[in-house]
Amino acid sequence: MERLTEAQKQLYEWLAEYIRGHQHSPSIRQMMQAMNLKSPAPIQSRLEHLRNKGYIEWSEGKARTIRVLQALKQGVPILGTIAAGGLIEPFTEAVENIDLAHLSLPPQAYALRVTGDSMIEDSIVEGDLVFLRPVLEPDQLKNGTIVAARVDSIGTTLKRFYRLGDRITLKPANPKYDPIEVNAIQVQVQGSLVAIWRNYN
Repeated sequence: MERLTEAQKQLYEWLAEYIRGHQHSPSIRQMMQAMNLKSPAPIQSRLEHLRNKGYIEWSEGKARTIRVLQALKQGVPILGTIAAGGLIEPFTEAVENIDLAHLSLPPQAYALRVTGDSMIEDSIVEGDLVFLRPVLEPDQLKNGTIVAARVDSIGTTLKRFYRLGDRITLKPANPKYDPIEVNAIQVQVQGSLVAIWRNYN
């Protein structure tokens, strides 16, 4: 299946939800209102793309006949692993999805699977999934926040974040490991922790 743009995906997900709830498709005007658009042209363009990519179909010349053909992958994308110990690179493409519809997670949340034991005193152990939200304003991040942070030329790790002036300390929660202390320009905060999921099976 050809991938959708963000605008196409937004319309598709809204359409699928509407049709599931109402048992018929919405009008163009309803789609315009839902997408906050003042003209039907962008809606018609997105619908054409969705049809051409095989996600929907409709009967020509008949109103409210849109049918959903493909379900998008549901759930939170797992983007790879994150080290609670050394440093490793996470993936940027989802390697699997986990459906946690019963959890209230923020938009754009993603998950990484933990390797290592440097965060055990914060009850984060190897095999756990950590759910993170993107950090839009790293300068506003509170000291002590658990983050996924990428350190230039080293890799990515899960640690508690502390800033003092232009220095960043990434602190483990295990006395076996030393803190990572670097200049702020060497650190990119990729996400802050919102939840932990553990499978006991």
